[in-house]
Amino acid sequence: MEIEKNYRINSLFEFYQPLLTAKQNNYMQLYYGDDYSLGEIADTFSVSRQAVYDNIRRTEKILENYEAKLHLYAEFVARNQLADDIQDYVNAHYANDKTLMTLVAKLESAEEE
Repeated sequence: MEIEKNYRINSLFEFYQPLLTAKQNNYMQLYYGDDYSLGEIADTFSVSRQAVYDNIRRTEKILENYEAKLHLYAEFVARNQLADDIQDYVNAHYANDKTLMTLVAKLESAEEE
């Protein structure tokens, strides 16, 4: 369960990072991206562990609220699933059609950008 939560928060952070304050960005990057402990972050910024904990929890809620309103991550996941389904269908039924394979590859690479 913890791994799933971390993956989700990291994904939301990727989408909504520009909407966060510098402090929120720093704490989230260190905690989720660089795997710092609360104590290490607290020492780095000369604040209490509780202050770091509270900021991270508030920021997680902010990220979830952004997603609830904007749905950027959910739509990204849905588009990726659809692209995978298309790729699987093309591979199964049109594996010899090089033009179609190229177009599907371009579609998938455009989604990743």
